[in-house]
Amino acid sequence: MKPDYSRRHLLGKLAGGIAAIPFLKGSTLKMPIGLQLYTVGKEMDEDPQGTLKQVAAVGYQEVETSPMSKLGAKELRRMLDDVGLKNTSGHYLLPDLLKDLDGNIASANTLGQHYMVVTVPWIADMSRVHADPAAGQMGFFMAMLGAFTLDDYKWNAEQFNKVGAQVKKAGLQLGYHNHNFEFKAYEGGVTGYDEFVRLTDADLVKLELDCGWVTVAGHDPVEYLKKFPARYQLLHIKDFKKGFTPATKLGDTGEGAPVPTELGRGSIDYRRIFEAAKKAQISSIFVEQEPPFKEMPALEAIKVDYAYLDKLHV
Repeated sequence: MKPDYSRRHLLGKLAGGIAAIPFLKGSTLKMPIGLQLYTVGKEMDEDPQGTLKQVAAVGYQEVETSPMSKLGAKELRRMLDDVGLKNTSGHYLLPDLLKDLDGNIASANTLGQHYMVVTVPWIADMSRVHADPAAGQMGFFMAMLGAFTLDDYKWNAEQFNKVGAQVKKAGLQLGYHNHNFEFKAYEGGVTGYDEFVRLTDADLVKLELDCGWVTVAGHDPVEYLKKFPARYQLLHIKDFKKGFTPATKLGDTGEGAPVPTELGRGSIDYRRIFEAAKKAQISSIFVEQEPPFKEMPALEAIKVDYAYLDKLHV
């Protein structure tokens, strides 16, 4: 049976009033605190209108859509407008953009997005991916990530440049969001991420730095912000408890695996990250807490996340 590469199957278990706009107090970043809706994905499936209302009530003013959303663009836009949330960025899968770029651009415009951010790279020749059929779609996805070579990152860079040119013509901006697996080092110590950044056009492909996953991979978000200040325009803000072992394999659950937690309760010092971000071109930040939510429900966790950022002086 041909594998189903739908967004929900492949990413379902992955580790994301103007007068009252909340800003990072004391920060020169001067931007609202946003939320990646993947954080409340279960709640969005069960009660999207009610969930968005609660998100807005916490104080979030922006959201970033997840590629797993069940809602159509027009329906979601109506719900967002009803509760006063803006949608400046959305996550997409590369195969979806390659298959129907015009349709996805139209959806982005309907939602009021400026950034169309791809969440994971892809492989051109899926026959190279060998997965245990019993492992299901997630098993296939993990096998695909394990099959990546530097040549695959070069192919991705070519696709991103082509898609990015069309997105730019439409008045929008293509971006890329990292996890930890892109930082796997190949021959010569070159990482897939660095190769991808090197080969993509700096104007056509901007970057969303997931500070949590960079840290899990054993790298410093500050160093990347300093190295590519003009490329980074979005930040993902998440935390993991202290004590994890740096790794570039996604989905580890054994000893030393990263354990998600609320902001301020983990291992990442966001004060120094935001200091470095002042010199970059960051236009939006989005909280994205990874499931599972073991200590409190997601809608309670996003309150803790918001409070941490709202009180953070930089």
